[in-house]
Amino acid sequence: MKIPKNTKGVIGILTGGGDVPGLNPAIRAVTIRALREGYTVVGIRKGWKGLIDLIRDEKVDNSENYSILTEEMVNRIGRTGGTFLHSSRINPSKTSKSRVPIHLQDKYKAEVNDLTEEVLANLAFLNIDYLIPIGGDDTLSYAVRLYKEGFKVIAIPKTMDNDVPGTDYCIGFSTCITRTISLTHSLRTSAGSHERFLVLEVFGRYAGFTSILPTLAGAANRCVIPEHKFDINLLTQLMLEDRYKNPSRYSVVLISEGAAFTGENMTYLDSDMDDYGHKKLGGIGERVSDQMKHLSLEYNKGVPVNVINQKLGYLVRCGDPDAIDSIVPMAFGNLALDLIIKGIHGRLVTLRNGRYDNAPIDIVTSSKKIVDIDRYYNTERLRPKYKSFELQPLFLMTSL
Repeated sequence: MKIPKNTKGVIGILTGGGDVPGLNPAIRAVTIRALREGYTVVGIRKGWKGLIDLIRDEKVDNSENYSILTEEMVNRIGRTGGTFLHSSRINPSKTSKSRVPIHLQDKYKAEVNDLTEEVLANLAFLNIDYLIPIGGDDTLSYAVRLYKEGFKVIAIPKTMDNDVPGTDYCIGFSTCITRTISLTHSLRTSAGSHERFLVLEVFGRYAGFTSILPTLAGAANRCVIPEHKFDINLLTQLMLEDRYKNPSRYSVVLISEGAAFTGENMTYLDSDMDDYGHKKLGGIGERVSDQMKHLSLEYNKGVPVNVINQKLGYLVRCGDPDAIDSIVPMAFGNLALDLIIKGIHGRLVTLRNGRYDNAPIDIVTSSKKIVDIDRYYNTERLRPKYKSFELQPLFLMTSL
C-alpha cells in the first residue's frame, strides 16, 4: 500500500540504535499531535533498515517496513518501554555487502555501499514530507546526511549514554541512572554479606555519565570513566580504603564499558564492527575484578578480597520509563511538531539549562559530548567532585 498524499503533509518517524525507555512515549506524542493538526503519520520499522529494505512497488507487501500510525495504536503502547517500531543499527551510507537487500544486490556490489539514493527514493515513494528520526549520535549522523541532501528532518535525541551534542538531556538517560542506582543498592546486600568488592560494568562507550552520576548520588564509592585512563593499583588501594571504613566491609565501583587501563585501549568482545565502525565493547568489568582480587594480596597483607562482578547491561535499558523519560519524550515530540508547523526543519530538539529549545541538526556531527574531567572528576580519587552545584542544571555535568 502506498501512502496517500496529504495536503497538510505526511510525517515519517523512526527509531534507531539501542532501545531505551521513553521511545514509545515520544512516538505517541508525535503521532497524536500530528494527527490532530491534520497530518498523516507513517512509522518506519526497524530504523534506517526499513528505508533500505522497502520495495517501490504498490503490489508488494511492505508491512515489515512501515505502517500508518493511528491514535488508538500509539495510545496503547505509549506507556511501555522499548520501541514498538523496532530498531536496528543500519547505516544506509555505509551498508556492508551482506546487508544490501536482495532486490538491490545487482546494483550495489561493493563491500561497503552508499544507499542514500534508495532512501530518498523510498521516502518519495511513501509521500513523506518530513522525517523525525529518534536516536543517538550514530542514528542522527545519518539524519544530518539526509538534511544535507535536501530532505526536511527534525531530530529527537535518544541514548542512555546521554552523549548527543547540543542537548543536556537524551531520552533514556534518567531511567538508566534510576535503574543503575537501584540495582547497585540491591547488590550491596550480597557484597556486604560476604565482605567483597562489588564491581559493576555499565554502558558508556565514550562518555562516563552513566557511571559518574550514580556515583555522585551515592550508589558507589568509586567510578572509572572513558575520559580518563585509570591505574588499577590506585583503584585497588582506594577500594580497600573504602572497604576498611565500611562497617560491613565491602566497597563498590562502577565501570564504564569504554573505560581503559593506563596505557591500554578499550576492551572489546570481538573484532566485528557495526555499520558505524564500532566494535562491541565488554569485559572491562571482569578484567578489573580479576586484577583487583590479585592485587588485594599485595595491599591487604596477603589476604585476598573476593569480588562480585556484575554487568548491568540490558537491565538498565529494558522495561517501562520513569517519570522524566515519560515527560521529556512528550515534550520533545511536541517540539518537533511545533517546528514542522512553522515550516522549520534541519533542527535537533533539545533540553538546555532546564528549558526546551532546538539547535541546528549538524551540531550532532560537529562536536563531542563527554564528561569535563577538570570540572567534575577527581582523577586522584577516581570519583566525582562534590562542589560547585549552584546554578547547575538538573543532571549537573551533562550541561554543555
